[in-house]
Amino acid sequence: MSATAPSPWQASAEDVAALEDARHPDPFGVLGLHRAPPGAPPGMVLRAFVPGADTVTAIDDAGAPIARLDRHGSSSVFEALLVNRKARFAYRLHATRAVARWTFRDPFAFGPVLGPLDEHLLVEGTHKRLYEKLGAHPMLHEGAEGVHFAVWAPHAQRVSVVGDFNTWDGRRHPMRKRLDSGLWEIFIPDIAAGAVYKFEIIGADGTLLPLKADPFGTEAELRPSTASVVAAPDTMRWHDAAFIAARARRDARRAPMSIYEVHLGSWRRHDDGSFLNWDEIAARLIPYAVDLGFTHLQFLPVGEHPLDASWGYQPIGLFAPTRRFGDPAGFARLVDRAHAAGLAVIIDWVPAHFPVDVHGLARFDGTALYEHADPRRGFHPDWNTAIYDYGRREVANVLAASALYWLDRFHIDGLRVDAVASMLYLDYSRKPGEWLPNAEGGNENHDAVGFLRRVNTLAYAAHPGIVMTAEESTAWPGVSAPVEAGGLGFGMKWNMGWMHDTLDYIAHDPVHRRWHHDRMTFGLLYAFSENFVLPLSHDEVVHGKGSILGRMPGDEWQKFANLRAYYGFMWGHPGKKLLFMGQEFGQRREWDAAGELDWYLLDHVPHRGVRDCVRDLNRLHREEPALHARDCEAEGFRWIVGDDAAQSVYAWVRFGAPGDPPVVVICNFTPVPRYGYRIGLPQAGAWLEVLNTDAIDYGGSGMGNQGRVMAEATASHGLPAAAELMLPPLSTLFLRPEA
Repeated sequence: MSATAPSPWQASAEDVAALEDARHPDPFGVLGLHRAPPGAPPGMVLRAFVPGADTVTAIDDAGAPIARLDRHGSSSVFEALLVNRKARFAYRLHATRAVARWTFRDPFAFGPVLGPLDEHLLVEGTHKRLYEKLGAHPMLHEGAEGVHFAVWAPHAQRVSVVGDFNTWDGRRHPMRKRLDSGLWEIFIPDIAAGAVYKFEIIGADGTLLPLKADPFGTEAELRPSTASVVAAPDTMRWHDAAFIAARARRDARRAPMSIYEVHLGSWRRHDDGSFLNWDEIAARLIPYAVDLGFTHLQFLPVGEHPLDASWGYQPIGLFAPTRRFGDPAGFARLVDRAHAAGLAVIIDWVPAHFPVDVHGLARFDGTALYEHADPRRGFHPDWNTAIYDYGRREVANVLAASALYWLDRFHIDGLRVDAVASMLYLDYSRKPGEWLPNAEGGNENHDAVGFLRRVNTLAYAAHPGIVMTAEESTAWPGVSAPVEAGGLGFGMKWNMGWMHDTLDYIAHDPVHRRWHHDRMTFGLLYAFSENFVLPLSHDEVVHGKGSILGRMPGDEWQKFANLRAYYGFMWGHPGKKLLFMGQEFGQRREWDAAGELDWYLLDHVPHRGVRDCVRDLNRLHREEPALHARDCEAEGFRWIVGDDAAQSVYAWVRFGAPGDPPVVVICNFTPVPRYGYRIGLPQAGAWLEVLNTDAIDYGGSGMGNQGRVMAEATASHGLPAAAELMLPPLSTLFLRPEA
């Protein structure tokens, strides 16, 4: 072979040098099979890049030689002209080096997998199942088993798949770029599920970037390792068809909803401090939550994240359940078992921001691809994280596909969207001059509003009966109103104002509560402006706030009595319920994500009493329609006593649908028993004391009304009947008319 006068069919020196340097703009245009160019004998040219080989021979599937490829100079490029070959054909490559021998299929022999429709839908921002196209997918392609890889990196000069299967050599598997969309893809034969990989990217300016994890990876290595893992095809056999069908028929606003919020890494652990796996979590958590009467489990983010201390709120894996507890199939089994037990599963989903770890999305192709380039819109000063560019159709499409993925693949019953306020306001946590206004000069993030509306619309259309919940802490109107009515389209919104006001009240010594009486009533002025969840979440038991029990004033007995009475107030109040793990038995210390809850506390009567009280509150919440059916409607609530600040007493009545018995709730937030306390009631006759948080079984004093009171037909408090009650100290009572 002459280096000075190459044949017309041979690769140019420039092409060979670019392949050797992994900077060729179109390796698929050089490697693999191609028709011989004009000026060369008619036939096909076969060209391969095989580092480390001395000889390379093309063979057929039976092992018979087709042609020997000649080395191009001293490079790792081998090529041959197959005269009179007129069509593409299947082949393998057999390479030798000294005594070593290996045979493999050439990835450059395979055509593309993605079609023009995939490109069009991505660019348009409407690909609902983008996760089926991007990422890594084992498949049979053109007669060969292997894995198809695809990634969006429109400004990259070159993208390669690297992993153990190619000794992390970016020259071996450079990808094919689809110019219309910025997608890159390659089918690599003869690798399978379990392969560890990343993307090696040369940015727009020619800089080799740090290796990137797959944005669409559905499985990942256990931290501190950061590579993606080719996940096995989904072969899950679900057993929840009846549960899903019932979910679709249910109106979440009118159904009981008592949520147990869980951080899976610190609910329970093995004796040696290691994590439980998905199946162990299912075996322990599901019976526990069912026994306590919760209707929903809500998990802090389960997507892959690099730092345990972030609790999952700094996600890297938008599609990958964290490896901390096992593989994705294990998470699917957990959800299936929860559904079998009648428990719905909600997960926290974080589209508000993402970490700037070098293996993540930050400057993914060397440019601000997923985030805004201007830090006044693209960077969170509070969390040192990047902010998604919701106005870019491809980015919004990736995020929407992530939301749908958890619902589609894992049968999740709802998403709680974190930090919505930070998405809605361009000046969120910023000083004047640190933010960019919208086109009208305002602080509303129109792109984020449009994105949230679209995600909610897509989610509810695809999965009737799910619940999309917003953690939104401002007075933004219509968060839980339908999109067609001008709202954001969420089903529920966390009531942060109620949480702050009531925790502030209950922390005061009872002698001072009379001066803060309106803290407990103010929430009813807006309780029906949204579909609210009342959250006592993980955020209230960290960063020096202590536990919920720790906020309670008084001596030991009074602390527990206050806590039970407060929970009674919460369960009697309009709105769905959410309680973070540990608070159901009165965790004493602040939550520590580095270990498990203090389960030994259940050896002590007061803590068991709180747990049993929560169990009975949940039972009552489910069994009495008046306590859940009109949570979101003003017609379901009426004050009886809201102004008795002097005695710190509150009383109200809850109504369900016509024909449902009403439930009356009375709270005494002082340690002073109130004898002969007169209240109006909706009807005369016998009323059952169906729950008393001061019961001896809960660790209380056992004071009360011996289970029953009689109401006389004498009007009081604007109601047609009245009764005199004994109000136990620091207690909440629930009354229901006797059948």
